[in-house]
Amino acid sequence: MNTFQHIKPAGKAQFKDRYTTKAAELLTAWGEGRKGDIAIIGAPLSKPSISHSGASFAPDAIRRCLNSFTTYNIEGGADLADERKAIIDFGDITMHPTSIEESHQRIYESTKAAVETNAAPFSIILGGDHSITTSTVKAIKETKGTVGIIQFDAHHDLRNTEDGGPTNGTPFRRLLEEGHIKGEHLIQIGIRNYANAKAYHDYAIEQGVTVYTMQDVKKQPITELIQQALTRLDKVDTIYLSVDMDVLDQAYAPGCPAIGPGGMHPNTLTQAIQTAMQHRKVNTMDIVEIDPTLDIRDMTSRIAALLILETLI
Repeated sequence: MNTFQHIKPAGKAQFKDRYTTKAAELLTAWGEGRKGDIAIIGAPLSKPSISHSGASFAPDAIRRCLNSFTTYNIEGGADLADERKAIIDFGDITMHPTSIEESHQRIYESTKAAVETNAAPFSIILGGDHSITTSTVKAIKETKGTVGIIQFDAHHDLRNTEDGGPTNGTPFRRLLEEGHIKGEHLIQIGIRNYANAKAYHDYAIEQGVTVYTMQDVKKQPITELIQQALTRLDKVDTIYLSVDMDVLDQAYAPGCPAIGPGGMHPNTLTQAIQTAMQHRKVNTMDIVEIDPTLDIRDMTSRIAALLILETLI
């Protein structure tokens, strides 16, 4: 008689169905020579946030929420497990306990190292707040060449750095001022009323940034809008998707530090990601600005986990 037959390893699912594979089972820790369909790496930094934020807890929360999904896509009739889809997990970058600049440097170095392993054709960086994007885009530029960005966001994130340094409100301003991207290679989608200062909208236009507001999103199918964005970026070497979860309406993303009404529906964001993923130059994405300490039943983290699965289809 096995005395321990009813004891399960800590952290494993409470119930196991012989016919069901949970999406979290697709995760495989990175090892030399190990290959997968996508790679993820956590950048748990939220110290530079200009509002209260526990976004440093998001990478673990998103991974945990993969247990909320199975691997079977009922509409597509495909099972990710049967197709042997794999997610290579590089783990989380260790942040410096006090220095934001050192943490940003570690994110840059670790992202570059992870991408250079060629462990997967598509990489996802799990933030953290939006300040991480300056470091990750710099790493992608050095690895893959000129970068075009499609940014899903309620905010421009083009704040000046004099009033607070490298915060989560400045990532794209820093990328532009430091010469890592051109204004014409930045497409912003979902920018909302009463969420930005006029000076930063003017700055975006002056720099040649393409800005699609929520009114633009509502006026035309998101698939057409994404195709327009991809056409504008036809000259770059690689395309980076930056997904600030506060692009979603507060009804769907209560775990965002800067929630607000009038945002995008999750289905619209999912369709946008699916459309962009069909382009051969789209091979990196970040998901940022989720605070699990503010979330309700992991609603926001679950959407992020679903977006990861959609990249595998």
